[in-house]
Amino acid sequence: MAVYKCFKCGKKITNNNLEKRFLCPSCGSKIFYKPRTQLVKIKAI
Repeated sequence: MAVYKCFKCGKKITNNNLEKRFLCPSCGSKIFYKPRTQLVKIKAI
């Protein structure tokens, strides 16, 4: 299950909520992005 975030209102939206139309249920925006996970940097010895 993919999780997207609305660019306009910032609400998290799952692909189940989007179904056939790619519109934000809150504000009606059509622009989404997938938030990245935090990367952990490890210092090499």
